[in-house]
Amino acid sequence: MKLNSISLTNYKNLNAEKLDFDDKINCLIGNNGVGKSNILDAIYHLCFGKGYFNSNTSQNIKFKKDFFIIEGIFNKKNKVQKIHCSAKRGGKKIIKRNNKSYDKISDHIGFLPLVIISPSDRDLISEGSSVRRKFIDGIISQTNNQYLNTLLKYNKVLIQRNALLKHFLINRTYDQDVLLVYNDQLELLGTPIHEERKKFIDVFSPIFERQYKGFCSSNEIVSLEYESSLNNHNFSNLLLNNLEKDRRSQYTNVGIHKDDLLFKIHGESINKFGSQGQQKSFLIALKLAQFDFIKKKSSVSPIILLDDVFDKLDQKRVELIMQLVEKNHFGQIFISDTHYDRSIAAIKTTQLSYKIFNLH
Repeated sequence: MKLNSISLTNYKNLNAEKLDFDDKINCLIGNNGVGKSNILDAIYHLCFGKGYFNSNTSQNIKFKKDFFIIEGIFNKKNKVQKIHCSAKRGGKKIIKRNNKSYDKISDHIGFLPLVIISPSDRDLISEGSSVRRKFIDGIISQTNNQYLNTLLKYNKVLIQRNALLKHFLINRTYDQDVLLVYNDQLELLGTPIHEERKKFIDVFSPIFERQYKGFCSSNEIVSLEYESSLNNHNFSNLLLNNLEKDRRSQYTNVGIHKDDLLFKIHGESINKFGSQGQQKSFLIALKLAQFDFIKKKSSVSPIILLDDVFDKLDQKRVELIMQLVEKNHFGQIFISDTHYDRSIAAIKTTQLSYKIFNLH
């Protein structure tokens, strides 16, 4: 799959009207603040219906403008796909494929697979469990639309149950029968999500471990562990046993919305016991495994976005990434960088075609 061109109107700080891309490597060069990452974000927006760096629609509209429009011409399995994404301040976002609007933006997820490697990936290690759940859900959703729809329904019921708990406290009332209706819905939706996550980790972990070994010459042992209260307990019983706690906290304390993905090296948390270099290799291996998993499941090579990685990674890891590029492991790649010479030197280690965009 490849992106042939993109047209932008009033998206963030960008002035570019249209950009035509190379089939293989596209490098966006310029100082910080000129819009390199914003172009990558616009590409991400076309694929996922939201920005990567800022998912707030109104904040992606250019200052003092009332709307934005992004249009991309893709080639997927030898078929041209025109994707239109637009939004007005205070209005509903519209996404069209070949001039036909989606009823639900979620129906578009997975049609144009994409993987981004960015300095913000550090959050996967340093931040809370919600970031890692989002990582798992994002990968599965690109290859399983039913999973995404079930997850969206689960989150909606969860919000409603939490609102009911708050209502009980404020009004000093309590109706357990009504609460049990929400319990049944959470169990009905949450149990298959839990099962799908377990299946995913079983398949994904060996891919990840293989990628990590490709980045490290030592015999370091890394692993991923899926932590969930549902691993050893029935969802219905968990909810019943936590009713009083939920009433006091006005929040649903158990469920798949509390799951976590543990990152370990030699059996210990990589956040606490991994060196900076080990953590960087861990994160890159995660993203490369994400690419391989989606490529195998969808039979399409995802677009790769490399945001500022040359500046944040040491030379060894940059060279390893470029070796994968040289082997034509990836399809189309977009790179942002602040240094022209550095980018050219890295790209020329391959024999692939490329295009340079100098942004000012």
